Amino acid sequence: MEIFLHPDTWVAFLTLTFLEIVLGIDNIIFISIATNKLPEHMQKRAQRVGLLLAMVMRIMLLIGVSYLIAMNQPFYSIDISWLKIDLTGQSIIMYLGGLFLLYKSTKEIRHKVEGETDENGNKAIIVKSFAAIIFQIVLIDLVFSFDSVLTAVGMTNGIKGALLIMILAVIISIIIMILFANPVSKFVNTHPTIQMLALAFLILIGFMLITEGAHLSNTVILGKAVGAIPKGYLYFAIAFSLGVEALNMRIRKK
Repeated sequence: MEIFLHPDTWVAFLTLTFLEIVLGIDNIIFISIATNKLPEHMQKRAQRVGLLLAMVMRIMLLIGVSYLIAMNQPFYSIDISWLKIDLTGQSIIMYLGGLFLLYKSTKEIRHKVEGETDENGNKAIIVKSFAAIIFQIVLIDLVFSFDSVLTAVGMTNGIKGALLIMILAVIISIIIMILFANPVSKFVNTHPTIQMLALAFLILIGFMLITEGAHLSNTVILGKAVGAIPKGYLYFAIAFSLGVEALNMRIRKK
């Protein structure tokens, strides 16, 4: 444990923990929306199970980091007149995760706008099974864990004891997210406009994952290379939108 006697270790550890929490916000939003389909007494349990699964997957990916990095080698290429793609394992995960988020978010928005009706034409409340919700959370956790692990590896590259630092940062960030997941979920689900805003954020994140996948696969469309969208743009858009909605909520209260 002498690695924690060095200031560089603490700087990397605290910075990485903070970034893991920031990267986990979109995970919490998805989990809160997904678990809203469960009976109220099961929602908190599903949130904890989902976040614990995220922690396990991130630790497993960190341990197998050499295999993870090796997934950036192309295994299939497409080269036609207007399109060029070098598919890699990393890009496939990003593509599938982005498409899943786009599908899930647009489907939820449709349900919110149009509503579901029963055989008598009345609005019906859709209740999903615990296993189905956990399966959805595991799928999206895999994508978010992948992004989180790549960030952790990049930050701690060259630091002694990097694996231990990354695992501790992941564990502490997940514990913090578990403590705040239920309040965030209640706030999102009791404010319809916030819930719609959260679904819109997930659509943005889905598009960002797809562009990230295109960037990782060196995609060229009509002679133009597809670049990754800087995450700072996304976080600024989310913060700005939340700020405007907070002002709207204060006006509505008055």
